[in-house]
Amino acid sequence: MKRILSTVFVLAVISIGMSAVSAQTPTPVPAKPVAVPTPTPLSDGTDDVIRVDTELVNLNVRVVDRNGRPVNNIQQKEFQIFEDGKLQQIDFFEKADVPTNYGLVIDNSGSLRQQLDKVVEAGKILVGTNKPADETLIIRFVGRDKIEIEQPFTPNKTDLIDALDNLYIEGGQTAVIDAVYLAVENIDEYEKSKKAGDVKRRALILITDGEDRDSYYNEKQLFELLKESEVQIYAIGFVDDLSKEGGFISKSPQGKAKEFLERIAKESGGKAYFPKSSSELPNLAREISNELRTQYSIGYIPSNDRKDGTYRTIKVQVDDSPSKEKRIAISRAGRTAEAAPSTAQKPAPTPTKP
Repeated sequence: MKRILSTVFVLAVISIGMSAVSAQTPTPVPAKPVAVPTPTPLSDGTDDVIRVDTELVNLNVRVVDRNGRPVNNIQQKEFQIFEDGKLQQIDFFEKADVPTNYGLVIDNSGSLRQQLDKVVEAGKILVGTNKPADETLIIRFVGRDKIEIEQPFTPNKTDLIDALDNLYIEGGQTAVIDAVYLAVENIDEYEKSKKAGDVKRRALILITDGEDRDSYYNEKQLFELLKESEVQIYAIGFVDDLSKEGGFISKSPQGKAKEFLERIAKESGGKAYFPKSSSELPNLAREISNELRTQYSIGYIPSNDRKDGTYRTIKVQVDDSPSKEKRIAISRAGRTAEAAPSTAQKPAPTPTKP
């Protein structure tokens, strides 16, 4: 049964101890971020609780050359991680093909009417490249009351393709921010439901024109969430049909949409694409699939172990190649540190007025 996410109701798709796909009837709850308890790892075969006071920071790092082409042969010793300008010791490094859980978040408003067939084709290409351990979530959205889970997380390619075939255009004012916000929460909650050693790379692939007209959440609230999340966002923006005319002090709808999509991609360590036509989508789908699977997973235990809930900037540097060719590391821009237990419950953000 199709499940609905809206700004009146946040669908708790995944909660601790529940299956991601077993529920048949959605249980709506108030649409404000809810603090979810972090599962505490248990020792094997006992009920003893193992409390871990250290916080491993996980980074998904893409490395490209000056032409934007992936570089895949870099060793751990060639990376440096800085948090708030201080060099960190790398405690985990993996350059193998890491399984990925990603959400396909697709704008089904009238602005994408001409592109929908190619969007579905591109979605099928992405799904077709999934490895057995990958799982995909499909969300369609229009306005704040029409954000729907077409397919919960699953590795089943047949179910995913069926969900893509069921997408359809519908009238309404687009709620891009809400769709991204609720999808990121969804992906993070699904990861929290997994065993500690079963965490996968997290990503979100957004296809939209980028113009928000009807969201409950605002950009500030969304970017605060991204600071706490490990979800990489790959945005495909069909912005060319938006007006280029701006006000005296305001940006044009096209400029604003492009800036928004570029920012959510940069902040999360992802990438933004702005195709000129829908015919570019199949190749973009293959490129994104390759990007997701040619990354380095790097972890470190921060030297600043204070649990004060502050934002810490992160910078990843990589040595130039032996032939002195420039190599550029791309990852999320920072993180919000864990808060002490007494302050872990943060207040829900104030909603914007409709």
